[in-house]
Amino acid sequence: MKRRDMLKLSLAASAAGLAPATHANQACAGDGTPAQFVPKQPADAQAHVNDVDKYKKCPYCGMDRKQYHHSRMLVHYSDDLADGTCSLHCAAISLSLNVDREPKALWVGDNAAAGDVKPLVEVDKATFLVGSRVPGVMTANSKVAYGSEEAAKAAQAANGGELVKFDQALLAAYVDMSKDVSAIRKRRAERRRKMMEQQARPMEHGKH
Repeated sequence: MKRRDMLKLSLAASAAGLAPATHANQACAGDGTPAQFVPKQPADAQAHVNDVDKYKKCPYCGMDRKQYHHSRMLVHYSDDLADGTCSLHCAAISLSLNVDREPKALWVGDNAAAGDVKPLVEVDKATFLVGSRVPGVMTANSKVAYGSEEAAKAAQAANGGELVKFDQALLAAYVDMSKDVSAIRKRRAERRRKMMEQQARPMEHGKH
């Protein structure tokens, strides 16, 4: 998929209310990626090399990219700034927020490969298995990338789901965004509640 076409898909999702919207037809001096969302690491022409060491945490959810090496993505923009994310879900957020940056390369963890840390593969060379029984990352509707079509078909035979290319997987990520964000909020709220209960117990014991 051409980078410009992918950017148009991201913008189309924004216009449809599936991702953060921008006022593309109302240009002004302040247009562009808000400062808090500009990729923070220095520009790097080889951002995909040793990406787990360079981009340790997902900037949108804080998750450890080494832990989620199998689902991680790297969005490399034309100005050589890059966003290392934990998943397609968070890469879709990056593409929506950075509408003034054209991606020159997108990479995803290759689940067809072995290793403690999956190597990256360019998304145009990957086959995505969507909606399978393989657990998803940041989504209930699983989206897993394979650098080998044969490996993707084997995973489909074992786990179900649909084989698609990247543009379809990205669109699915935008469609799923609302439900996924709602579920993530609930899970995090439940974790915070449990942590507060655990912190309160020592104080209650100390009163006796």
